[in-house]
Amino acid sequence: MVALLALSTATASSQSAAGPRSVTFVSGLQAPVGFVADPTDRATFYAIEQAGRIRIIRDRAIVGDLLDFRGAITAGGEQGMLGLAFAPNFASTGRFFINFTNLNGHTVISRFRKNPGGGADINSRFDLRFNDADAPNPAVIFQPFSNHNGGNLAFGPDGFLYIALGDGGAGNDPGNRAQDLSKLLGKTLRIDVNVPDTHATGYQVPADNPFIKEAPPIRPEIWNLGLRNPWRYSFDDVTLGGTGALLIGDVGQGAFEEIDYEPRGRGGRNYGWVRREGAHDTPNSPLRPLGPGPLIDPIHEYGRSLGASVTGGFVYRGRSLGNQHRGRYFFADYFGRVWSLGLALDSNGEARVTGVSEHTTELGGSSVLGNISSFGVDLDGELYLVSHTRGVVLRVMGELATPQNLRIIK
Repeated sequence: MVALLALSTATASSQSAAGPRSVTFVSGLQAPVGFVADPTDRATFYAIEQAGRIRIIRDRAIVGDLLDFRGAITAGGEQGMLGLAFAPNFASTGRFFINFTNLNGHTVISRFRKNPGGGADINSRFDLRFNDADAPNPAVIFQPFSNHNGGNLAFGPDGFLYIALGDGGAGNDPGNRAQDLSKLLGKTLRIDVNVPDTHATGYQVPADNPFIKEAPPIRPEIWNLGLRNPWRYSFDDVTLGGTGALLIGDVGQGAFEEIDYEPRGRGGRNYGWVRREGAHDTPNSPLRPLGPGPLIDPIHEYGRSLGASVTGGFVYRGRSLGNQHRGRYFFADYFGRVWSLGLALDSNGEARVTGVSEHTTELGGSSVLGNISSFGVDLDGELYLVSHTRGVVLRVMGELATPQNLRIIK
């Protein structure tokens, strides 16, 4: 670990005007793991604190809480308040969804309604009923171990909610859950949450999900499989000129971190875990049954000489960094390094990497970045970095980075 941290250490230096820079956008957060823009207000953001609070950020200051759940969750390690997503019709419904680990360590996806101009209506809480056969009650997804919970939430360009779950933890996926279609773990789920408040489970399964016609116990919610710990993923924003592709940062076990690319609407893919780690056979992995194939290799991987825990980011669709960075996928390693990938698409919409650039030093080095737990984007597609250990959110900018450049356009 000492050697790894030394590799990610860099000092800030003067840069050309064209290079990305970072500047503190908000500070004073406690172990933040997410940063989400309010879809109805350019001046408002929400920072997810792992211990259970979702802080309201307005005009670069913490002004209150959207939700304080500290008494209802297990936090620490890979558990806690982990994800937040606003419904596509949030402007009219006030609905948002959170992903957290409850007091028993199991995953819960809850729906809330936001009070106009304030925090969440606590009485509006509804926990989605997944009826997991392994779970102690229908409103949780069973987690056999404390790690590999995933945690992100995101709505796709199709308006459906995507939930990526880790394999349940431990080493080498002892339950083979990532390849077992009767289990929710180790998968991305795709569900339609645009249902009435009175709906019994809080969601229905889209008719074009890839396994919806399979017989039970295969779960129709499954969109793709073969994931180990997809901590952060995102969609290439179609409203800003993106393709709608899904990009997943899947955390490796002992050798390789990976970025998976899925063209829009291309569900049913098997990303290979536990048989494969990155584009390689997993050492000492027992040859247990595989789910449907073929196995899909990542578009990019890196080994443990560069990092140890990938933090998935976003395809950049903003303007601040200039045309040379538009369409590049920015991602990080938790231990303080940031890169971007050029993406070239073939006629089938599949991507290949055209070049890898590291931005760690120009963004300030590890002393500024700390441990990078997440990325965020604003309504204009500009990038933000979340520093778990420093308790700050940094804005990534292409012009000379000063606080005066951070004025929010209202």
